[in-house]
Amino acid sequence: MSGAGQLARRHQARRSAPDHPCFGHLAPRHGRTDIGGMTDPVCPLCLRPIPPGARQSLHHLTPKLRGGKGGPTVLLHQICHNEIHATLTETELARDYATPDRLRAHPRLAAFAAWVAKRPPTFHSKTPGGKRAARRRR
Repeated sequence: MSGAGQLARRHQARRSAPDHPCFGHLAPRHGRTDIGGMTDPVCPLCLRPIPPGARQSLHHLTPKLRGGKGGPTVLLHQICHNEIHATLTETELARDYATPDRLRAHPRLAAFAAWVAKRPPTFHSKTPGGKRAARRRR
């Protein structure tokens, strides 16, 4: 087997393995979905599966600039991660929104999660300027 084929097979086996670091943050009750025999992680903000082809990003629950370097992370859809940082400052994230449950309870993020939940798991679009940008201009 060629080197590229072996690498792809190893990557796929690692990606679906329960001990892979990307799965460490997922709660057992809705941590994974089984779609066609493949196990995909679930985004803790919108609760949609994150298929291999979707844009994704690791989010530090406590921002690195606020003491979260080396702390817990969660795997999110890129659009969900963008929305979090468009909505909340690093200080707000560290002080009040350091868990997925707290993030989902924020009114703007709850409305976003309800909206994006109607889209397919691979959906992505640009995130419009958030309230943070408007706040800085004042």
